[in-house]
Amino acid sequence: MHIAIIMDGNGRWATERNLPRHAGHRAGARAVEAVVRAAAQRGVGTLTLYAFSSDNWHRPRPEVEALFGLLRRFLITETARCLAESIRMNVIGRRDRLSEALLVQVERSERLTAHCKGLHLRLAIDYSSRQALIEAGRRLRDSPLEDVSQYLSFLAQADHSQPAAPEVDLLIRTGGERRLSDFLLWECAYAELHFLDCLWPDFDAAAFARALKEFGRRQRRFGRIADEAAAAADPRQHGAPAQPRAAP
Repeated sequence: MHIAIIMDGNGRWATERNLPRHAGHRAGARAVEAVVRAAAQRGVGTLTLYAFSSDNWHRPRPEVEALFGLLRRFLITETARCLAESIRMNVIGRRDRLSEALLVQVERSERLTAHCKGLHLRLAIDYSSRQALIEAGRRLRDSPLEDVSQYLSFLAQADHSQPAAPEVDLLIRTGGERRLSDFLLWECAYAELHFLDCLWPDFDAAAFARALKEFGRRQRRFGRIADEAAAAADPRQHGAPAQPRAAP
């Protein structure tokens, strides 16, 4: 199962408490730690977190610098925990605009956790889905497209996704907005969307569990009618014994 989260609302959370915006980002980092642990414990395969979009460069410089400092500290402190829990870390997005110190830490965290077999944790930093789609198309220009997997390979290369991630099953967005904001546009083609009014620092393991429970009640038809979708999801239709559906 691939879950993606747009972590929205850190600044507003701080403003409501008469705190500087960077205090909201620190509180948001604690929420990240709780959700990563919850996802790993529930056996989620891939978790992609939208940490910094390419459009976030338009924010005030002090806030951007504080965000990148926080991201670097997160990578430093969480790498050891990821190793202990067999979580593989991967940063997706552009890398040419990252500071040398952050880039060194990104590569170190990825290298140290590359062998881990548990949760695949992806942090989207300086990420733009449209830019990645364009870059994948540019790389495909001199290579005749044989099947979609070839394009997806180029898309993974453009994103620095190691390894390539499956399509998103569930997209969660906090903060009250109802849009994708240039996040995983290809991968979210058939994702179930779960929008919440709560601000990201208030999102915790219990809220994560509620989102998964809501996801479990939805029927994913992928263009089929209801009966066809149920048959496709039932292994007995293909001569295999039925297996109980494990909760994520």
